[in-house]
Amino acid sequence: MLKKSLWVGLITLPLLGLTSTAHAALKVFACEPEWGALAQEIGGKLVDVNVATSALQDPHQIQAKPSLIARVRNADLVICTGAELEIGWLPVLLQQSGNAKVQPGQLGNFAAADYVRKLDIPTQLDRSQGDVHAAGNPHIQMDPRNIALVANALGARLQQIDSSNASQYAQNLSSFSQRWQQAMARWTTQAAPLKDIAVISRHKAYPYLYEWLGMKEVAVLEPKPGVEPTASHLQGLLTSLKSTHVRMTLYSAYQDPKASEWLSKNGNIPAIKLPFTVGGTDGAKDLFSFFDDTLTRLLAGANTK
Repeated sequence: MLKKSLWVGLITLPLLGLTSTAHAALKVFACEPEWGALAQEIGGKLVDVNVATSALQDPHQIQAKPSLIARVRNADLVICTGAELEIGWLPVLLQQSGNAKVQPGQLGNFAAADYVRKLDIPTQLDRSQGDVHAAGNPHIQMDPRNIALVANALGARLQQIDSSNASQYAQNLSSFSQRWQQAMARWTTQAAPLKDIAVISRHKAYPYLYEWLGMKEVAVLEPKPGVEPTASHLQGLLTSLKSTHVRMTLYSAYQDPKASEWLSKNGNIPAIKLPFTVGGTDGAKDLFSFFDDTLTRLLAGANTK
């Protein structure tokens, strides 16, 4: 009897190991914090999420380091913004990784911008105009309505890739969507005082935010997208704005605040830092608090002047 029990135990142990391996978490590589946060909301314990960048990094300017290549090599799913935001580094990661399942066109490659309506699509391409994105403005995460659209598409993709857990992904997506719709209703009411106010942007980063809230962008501090503003440019801009009632100038957490602070000091226009993505400020800890904190900062800025 002892020998029989020992034999059964020796058979059972390897089987337990196989079962554990079969249910290993799906490895997700997210280019930006917002998509890592969304993948975690929908995937829960079924996913192991690794984010390539932080909120204090310019997503346009990332180095394709060997450590990132190694993460892509082991990924089951790569989630990025797309719309050329990562054009300078993502193709290198994908090519060097040798991971066939996450290449463009495969189920393991997910571009969030494919599922929303893009704004600021250029009528003609001219690199002399600065860092212009041919597919339109890629900063889609600034509108919670876009997050909802991407969530639905991402939920469907996770169910395709990990079909054995499809019901759990569907349940997680349903829970997230319900909470998100409730939050959007609250944000829309809260943001009502922001409608029609005039603002200045540090970079062309907020067209989706402005469309959602009905705010008006009257100027951009950069003379061209991606080009740092000079002192003479800022002075000329300030002169041209004397007859415009600008309520605030906005810049993202990863950006140098000097130009915005100069305008604030010399033009008496409040400079407001926005988190831009999850982790950009202490208050933006997840997708929900990201929008909570963004609106809190905008409303405070609007009431300053």
